[in-house]
Amino acid sequence: MLAAAAFAAGVQNALAGGGSFLTFPALLLTGLDPRAANITSTVALFPGQLTTGFAGRHHTTGTPSLSFSALVVLSLIGGGLGAVLLLVTPVSIFSALVPWLVLFATGVFAWGSFFRRADLPRRPLGRIAAGGVQFAISIYGGYFGGGIGILMLAALTLSGLALRNAGATKNVLGGVMNASAVIIFVFSRDVAWRQVAVAAVAAVAGGQLGAYALNRVNDKALRVCILILGSALTIGLFMRYHA
Repeated sequence: MLAAAAFAAGVQNALAGGGSFLTFPALLLTGLDPRAANITSTVALFPGQLTTGFAGRHHTTGTPSLSFSALVVLSLIGGGLGAVLLLVTPVSIFSALVPWLVLFATGVFAWGSFFRRADLPRRPLGRIAAGGVQFAISIYGGYFGGGIGILMLAALTLSGLALRNAGATKNVLGGVMNASAVIIFVFSRDVAWRQVAVAAVAAVAGGQLGAYALNRVNDKALRVCILILGSALTIGLFMRYHA
């Protein structure tokens, strides 16, 4: 079951993002608590993020106000801070927070997928604003990670990047922020390595299929399915931890 979910997550991340909506509940069903499931999901999906980011590296770029290297540094530091924050959060507190985090991630995904207007004229974010937004997203990414792709895509386009460049850049930055988190997480006893081994291999394989199917899948239908899954997961988590 976990292999199937991770394979689908790899496909999903390559196509539109939102793979953690599949691996997180699957890991919960293997018996992990929410914090351990979140940490294990981050570690397991990381190899697939590396391959996806590498494939689109030629389109990565900085914003008009921030260099790509500055974005990388902000993502590394923010991802590490978020990971440390997660490790010091008691399981009981994270269990109470996780339904709200999934609700937030689902809302962000819905906004970015169906309501955000890409054709509206905007003044690009300045250096401080662009850096601050990326740093805040990186902390959130290291702590939970759901919806970071949509958050970064919105932030990078608001900072003045074309959609293709923003998509490639957010893939690399997502891998960067999770790299710092993974480096910290590998020393945590919350990582379930057997689940990581199963999910990582399946996610990489799914990512390869996703890259092949990128222009062959109905993107809108895929996003609708993710939104339904995220909504169902949010309801289930609220019933489980706030009933």
